[in-house]
Amino acid sequence: MLELAHSNTPKLIPLEGCTPLWYAIYTQCRHEARVESALQKNGLEVFLPRVTTLSRRRDRKLLLELPLFPGYIFVRTSLTASEYHNIIKTPGVVRLLGNGSPIAVPEETIDSVKAIVDSDQPFYPWPYLKTGSLVRVLDGPLAGVVGIVIAQKDKQRRLVVAVEMFQRSVAVELDSEAVERWS
Repeated sequence: MLELAHSNTPKLIPLEGCTPLWYAIYTQCRHEARVESALQKNGLEVFLPRVTTLSRRRDRKLLLELPLFPGYIFVRTSLTASEYHNIIKTPGVVRLLGNGSPIAVPEETIDSVKAIVDSDQPFYPWPYLKTGSLVRVLDGPLAGVVGIVIAQKDKQRRLVVAVEMFQRSVAVELDSEAVERWS
């Protein structure tokens, strides 16, 4: 680990050759796409989950692709000192999330959000919840996704995958037979 002297930078940053991990970046309002393209131009792997929503205008209706987690994007990096400074200096970036130093987002969380976004199941943003049963999806396009059951309606359950670091979630409705209790 490398210690940095500046007070605005995190105290510990991994040295070269470390395994790349996912980190959450907090962006300026409505700058997610700009930050995404700038980081991609720098050769970094970036994930900006989007949701398609209907927007009503006076004379027409539009389908818009908006960030699923407004103000946040994910970047996969080994987070060396130079990479950290390149990320922070990117226009639109406010900071990397963490308490004093950036904290990695678990790979399972990113995989779960990617599976939901890539599936043909309807999904939508959902308020962050701490309570509920932790479950894993057994079959279908979301197989392996881990989340929290928050409601049951007839034979369907609403599954919420929470990203605890910045207290945001996404919800999808599944058949009750499609999930199992996960600990």
